[in-house]
Amino acid sequence: MAIPGAKDSIDALTFEQILEMDDDEDERDFSKSIVYDFFSQAESTFGKMETSLEAKDLKTLSELGHFLKGSSATLGLTKVKDSCEKIQHYGEKKDETGTKDITEEEGLSKLKTTIEQAKKEFEEVEKVLKKFYEGEGA
Repeated sequence: MAIPGAKDSIDALTFEQILEMDDDEDERDFSKSIVYDFFSQAESTFGKMETSLEAKDLKTLSELGHFLKGSSATLGLTKVKDSCEKIQHYGEKKDETGTKDITEEEGLSKLKTTIEQAKKEFEEVEKVLKKFYEGEGA
């Protein structure tokens, strides 16, 4: 099932597997709880990223990127996952592919823009998914 407005930001096959776990396709309580828990988790993590960025704590930023990458990958949120993977690499003072070393200053600069990008991508999928769930249960 395609989710209206998801474009290339949500991997339909992965998200479909989450939806298959719902007992009731009209209510979608199970998948909705997973998705809404992710929303809270992501908002909290982005807050921690902001604090860590101000503190120039690259190690924590890398860990937070890794954490959010896993959660977003589970739901098939591909753009958020990809941005979080870059956050993980930049926090390790590596380029976006994780192969070449970069300076701490480069890492911080790239982290600042990539965190903003990840937040925008998150807000987009959050809107799409909230619309999906509000439309489903109506």
